[in-house]
Amino acid sequence: QVQLVESGGGLVEPGGSLRLTCVVTDQMFSAYAMGWSRQAPGKERESLASISQNGLRTNYADSVRGRFTISRDNAKNTVDLYMSSLKPEDTAVYYCVRRNSLTVPSDNDYWGQGTQVTVSS
Repeated sequence: QVQLVESGGGLVEPGGSLRLTCVVTDQMFSAYAMGWSRQAPGKERESLASISQNGLRTNYADSVRGRFTISRDNAKNTVDLYMSSLKPEDTAVYYCVRRNSLTVPSDNDYWGQGTQVTVSS
């Protein structure tokens, strides 16, 4: 059974940083691209970042490029999202996603339960 468990969310002041970690229970972890998405209240889900199976290629949404960094460790079955220069508009539930494609979200992608990130003074 595939499980994605996110951690690291919380309350942070504007301009601050957070690191989210996703632990993936999946024997085929290294065969999949991975990503992070978010959903803010009243807004659609937004794909933020994705990383290839071997970690050599990454993609970022314009809204987070230069501020967020995605990484993975195939030995530990983890994928991280380091977030810096956080803004109030980054407030959302953040989801770890096992993706069928590095570049195109799919209805067959597998989602974690999410972790809340709140950016506020």
